[in-house]
Amino acid sequence: MQAIVSVPHQPNHIEFREVAEPVPARDEVIITARAVSLNRGNFRRLAWENDSWIPGYDVAGEISQTAADGSGPPLGTRVVGIVPSGAWAQQVAVPTRRLAAIPNHVSFEAAAAIPVSGLTSLLSLAHGGMLLGKHVLITGAAGGVGRIAIQLAQLQGAHVTAQIGRPERAKGLRELGAASIILDIDESKQAFDLVLESIGGNILAQSLTHLAPGGTVVSIGASSDEKTNFDVLGLVRKGAIKLYALSLFQEMELQGMGTRQLDMLLDLLVTHRLDPQIDQQRSWQHMGEMLAALGDRRIDGKAIAIVD
Repeated sequence: MQAIVSVPHQPNHIEFREVAEPVPARDEVIITARAVSLNRGNFRRLAWENDSWIPGYDVAGEISQTAADGSGPPLGTRVVGIVPSGAWAQQVAVPTRRLAAIPNHVSFEAAAAIPVSGLTSLLSLAHGGMLLGKHVLITGAAGGVGRIAIQLAQLQGAHVTAQIGRPERAKGLRELGAASIILDIDESKQAFDLVLESIGGNILAQSLTHLAPGGTVVSIGASSDEKTNFDVLGLVRKGAIKLYALSLFQEMELQGMGTRQLDMLLDLLVTHRLDPQIDQQRSWQHMGEMLAALGDRRIDGKAIAIVD
């Protein structure tokens, strides 16, 4: 089968290769991939992964081999799933606890945009407890996770502030539910009950200083590649606050999340309460160009590759 693999010395660190088909565990199905998504985590890992690693977290397609243990949907079912790696291939093995049937009228492309962004958002927002009336800050809000998180926080009744790096990246954020849009967190006079933070560096330090007493910062990444320095004594004087580092796949195991939450997110697509925010949708033959655009922050929302 064909797959996209990591090649350290190639442009964009990838190339297409013929690789062995996956051998599923007893609780895994084989999905014939129709669409996969790009995520910043994959982009970053390509810079240091060994030759022949297959990237990709999100995959949507049809079940071409059912699970040996009898779990999961039947043969031919349209499904979307999430794996720690290996999704950028024609055939993907996915545990049945981490996939969901795609409803009628939801495309493969829309479904593929959901797992990483939707589950990361759900898990992060859950650390804020009941969000009705609370103030939530989302950094890097123009990206895939940010745009989904804005919608889910707004659905829960939160007052959402979106932080972005450039003014032009504000496009569409108010329509998604952002009540305020800022470039610099220090512009805001608001104390935040919850922060979803993906930038690291000084942005993370600013987020901590703008927490309300009892507030929480959930760190889901550090795309700036900068170290964070902050005043510990100042935080102690502020009162009880929390900094939580969230790793998606570890958190999914801890919380037992998977099929049920994917079903819920897909239902939000069906009822038009959630927009997948697909900014770019192209053949996977153009994966290199899409990766370059993602790295340059020229993708507002999600980029989806069609496996053709």
